[in-house]
Amino acid sequence: MGHYTIKMPDIGEGIAEVELVEWRVKPGDSVAEDQILADVMTDKATVEIPSPVAGTVLELGGQPGALLAVGAELIRLEVEGAGNVAAKAVPAAASVAAPAAAPLAAPAAAAPSAPQSPVLRPPVAAPVAVRAPGDKPIASPAVRHRAWELGIELQFVHGSGPAGRITHEDLDVYLVSGGQPRTPSAGSGYAQRHGEEAVPLIGLRRKIAQKMQEAKRRIPHFSYVEEIDVTELEALRAQLNERYSATRGKLTLLPLLARALVIALRDFPQMNARFDDDAGVVTRFEAVHLGMATQTDNGLLVPVLHHAEALDPWACAREIARLAEAGRSGKAGRDELSGSTITISSLGPLGGLVTTPVINHPEVAIVGVNRIVERPVFRGGAVVGRKLMNLSSSFDHRVVDGMDAAQFIQAVRALLESPALLFVE
Repeated sequence: MGHYTIKMPDIGEGIAEVELVEWRVKPGDSVAEDQILADVMTDKATVEIPSPVAGTVLELGGQPGALLAVGAELIRLEVEGAGNVAAKAVPAAASVAAPAAAPLAAPAAAAPSAPQSPVLRPPVAAPVAVRAPGDKPIASPAVRHRAWELGIELQFVHGSGPAGRITHEDLDVYLVSGGQPRTPSAGSGYAQRHGEEAVPLIGLRRKIAQKMQEAKRRIPHFSYVEEIDVTELEALRAQLNERYSATRGKLTLLPLLARALVIALRDFPQMNARFDDDAGVVTRFEAVHLGMATQTDNGLLVPVLHHAEALDPWACAREIARLAEAGRSGKAGRDELSGSTITISSLGPLGGLVTTPVINHPEVAIVGVNRIVERPVFRGGAVVGRKLMNLSSSFDHRVVDGMDAAQFIQAVRALLESPALLFVE
């Protein structure tokens, strides 16, 4: 038997280091060739790292959240044959050790002499599965890491969160119940609570934090809010869906807004741009690559609708839906998450009345969509009900003047309030 070290591979695009997001294996696990060992994150996407060989996991190269340089030791395996490195002792304190106890078997050796958690450990008795074989438990990296430390197999933990997501409270219930899954009780609404939870920012959440901090630090934002009467737009959308949804697909508001932006940007190219503030150069683009801010279970992603100027509303709707699904499922590639020139931000029915969206650096503009509300307004001396929506947009004041921003949004407003213009070339 020999030792085989797998180093962090070069995954291209000049990336020098990655963040370790999640381990798919733990010390003692048997690993097959091409089995996924870990998820790592670059500046653009999450990447799965497979094993080039079969073997048994001896040592992991870091905790989730650690930054690993390309070429650094990722994992060490015991393999048949000589391996590729000399064998070494693996000190318990220097590696990410196996859990002290596991639900399915007693530990093979005494636990390290580290301080033990006061939380009750689950018994060794065989637990009851709560999901079908092959169904992957849904849980955040923080929950997975805590379960690993406690020796809990998530396969046997009931998830009380959305779509069966396992929470920290579910782990507590599993421990207290002796390993038998059950739904957490609500408890008294007036009972004192003293729990605290430290949640490290790792993976996508760390990237979001860094990007937002960088955007606010470097870009002097100013926001402009305008009310749009979308009564006619919504009526036209309903008619188009009634007539064409079976053959072309259903239209939401976003592809129509995307079309309005594409048309308005022809007269305001300074909005469809990126600003390299280090070089002092603004690059304007003829192509409109729309960033579509998308909320996922792990945080905010911005998939990119490339060449929106070349798409009719139905093709645009299909591509928006495809990108949103790719982002939420974690399958969006690097090309689908980069290259945007202007971004749309929408919270749908949770959009509120006004927002102040953060510009997607190094772009210079972002258009925020607020929710549609029906309110009485005066029209021709009479009070009538109209569907109204605010656009809350932010601009980089270093390169976009307030007057230009206002005129740009007014141009978008004119197109949305007379939606037939969206289909006239």
